[in-house]
Amino acid sequence: MSDALADLSAAGVAVWLDDLSRERLRTGNLQQLVDDKHVVGVTTNPTIFQKAISQGDAYDQQIADLALRGVDVGEAVRSLTTYDVRWACDVLRPVYDRTDGVDGRVSIEVDPRLAHDEARTRAEAEALWWLVDRPNLYIKIPATQEGLPAIADVLAAGISVNVTLIFSLERYDKVMDAFLDGLERAREAGHDLSKIGSVASFFVSRNDTETDKRLDKLGSEEAKSLRGAAAIANARLAYQHYEKVFGSDRWKALAAAGAKPQRPLWASTGVKDPAYDDTRYVVELVAAGVVNTMPEATLEAVADHGTVRGDTITTSYTEAQQVLDRLAALGISYDDVVQTLEDEGVKKFEDSWGELIEQVTSSLEEAGADVSSDGATTPAGEGPAAASRGDSAR
Repeated sequence: MSDALADLSAAGVAVWLDDLSRERLRTGNLQQLVDDKHVVGVTTNPTIFQKAISQGDAYDQQIADLALRGVDVGEAVRSLTTYDVRWACDVLRPVYDRTDGVDGRVSIEVDPRLAHDEARTRAEAEALWWLVDRPNLYIKIPATQEGLPAIADVLAAGISVNVTLIFSLERYDKVMDAFLDGLERAREAGHDLSKIGSVASFFVSRNDTETDKRLDKLGSEEAKSLRGAAAIANARLAYQHYEKVFGSDRWKALAAAGAKPQRPLWASTGVKDPAYDDTRYVVELVAAGVVNTMPEATLEAVADHGTVRGDTITTSYTEAQQVLDRLAALGISYDDVVQTLEDEGVKKFEDSWGELIEQVTSSLEEAGADVSSDGATTPAGEGPAAASRGDSAR
């Protein structure tokens, strides 16, 4: 039988898992995916952690300890998530060593509420880097306009970065420029460039969701013929931009100093429209030197029935540009689509973070702590709720 994930890896695509939980870690499931499904990296986000903490008992002991210590909710979130990410980094460390630091990476996200605050984003990124304390960590920073200087600053400090929430080609160009700027400054500061890694997470399926909605409103035959075409075209053109930047003299000077390129990472690769093939955002975006981070359902779909046809990007640039041109001719504004997606993306990340905070707050309260509206926690057994419980017991 063919092994589509092996074929994908052979074609130059790094297979990453877009999920993590302590249950997955303690049962050895992540190690099994590394061994059997060619997984060489992991990405996380607040929604993934909220779901993990809400299910089962894997976090109960640590939450009970955090409640006894009376740490605030923000610190509890950091403690819970960095524990999992550190563990995942250790699971993937052999991959990191085997690939000379290219893969074996695990990503953790800065608080997305800081997406428009450069200084606090940088400070949070540094704090997470120190807390996890593993060389194969990536710090996820959103590619907002305000986030770009923070991305360069964090890289300049020798910290590896996963730049997330990229939707537009113009913003992707700025992300790559921030990467080069950060590495040039890191070189000047004496950092070993070979140890600094980065990926640029270009979101895929959400583009089709937004563009298809606009095409459906038009309802013409031309509009119908373009459904499901925008996202793949946009990603393919992003790779064309990648080739240009990483073929430049500016990049070659950094490569000569030991730097590794910032790989494009295809994110949001789970299919939202059931009418579409569930492997399309994987098999249609194959080229050397890219990462595809997949929800487990997509990973299993590719393993089960994905057909990898080799490079499906570099011979399709003309066709991809024609798709964007046809959309523009129909009055669908590319700039408006990608700005809408960025605004919604930041909002979704913020909402997910809020849900994670609520979940941890609830878990701390269940463990006996009293959590105030500002996130401060009174240790279990010391607050008003404990006194109330004591009175009722008597």
